[in-house]
Amino acid sequence: MRKKILIITVISAALMELVDISIVNVSLSHMSGNLGATVEDTSWVITSYAIANVIIIPMTSFLALKLGRRNYYIGSVIAFTFFSFMCGQATNIWMLVAFRFLQGMGGGALLSVSQAIVFELFPKEKQNVASALFGVGVFVGPTIGPTLGGFITEHYSWPWIFYINLPIGIAVAFLCFALLPEPKIKQQAGKIDWLGIFLLAIGVSSLQTVLERGETEDWFESRYIIWLTVTAVVGIFLFIWWELKTKEPV
Repeated sequence: MRKKILIITVISAALMELVDISIVNVSLSHMSGNLGATVEDTSWVITSYAIANVIIIPMTSFLALKLGRRNYYIGSVIAFTFFSFMCGQATNIWMLVAFRFLQGMGGGALLSVSQAIVFELFPKEKQNVASALFGVGVFVGPTIGPTLGGFITEHYSWPWIFYINLPIGIAVAFLCFALLPEPKIKQQAGKIDWLGIFLLAIGVSSLQTVLERGETEDWFESRYIIWLTVTAVVGIFLFIWWELKTKEPV
């Protein structure tokens, strides 16, 4: 029974993170009107979350080793839940964008670490069942996000697309605190690869911004898109070079 509850719990956490990727899409006009911002500025609410996810997801394995997977996972759930609340409390667009970025940093672990936990809870001969269960969340989350966001915005108000995470996040954190063990096979994390983390964050976040904002800004007609493209290419090249060279890569 404990195993079943834990499986449902971590899949719920992954589903919550996936829903949040797309739940704001249909609410941008309501946010811009309420916060006195243009729809173009408000679209940074989507972009900032994607950038945070893209930065943190490649580092989840390292962070789980460094902090302990149980601590890192529960901490990420708490961070995601707290910043979901702060997103709903935002009084201007850039405050919302900042909290949305921090929410995405917390949400990065909810997908990758949840998947690892689900696979560990099933014996090898039933790994296909684990894959199918987790796959349901992966496909359902982005699908129901816009529908759920539209329903909430229409019948309540846009902050509730973030507040809806609070009861789920609190329940997930409590159940994981009670049920989630550390992995049986423990590995030692090395020194923190600060330069690798910096180059990864700069390169990938620049690339993600170019991909998210390029079409809106008419691609290379925009000076900042040109500079971010150069930064992305240089940052990712230096990141790969450094990771191949250093003894303890992130």
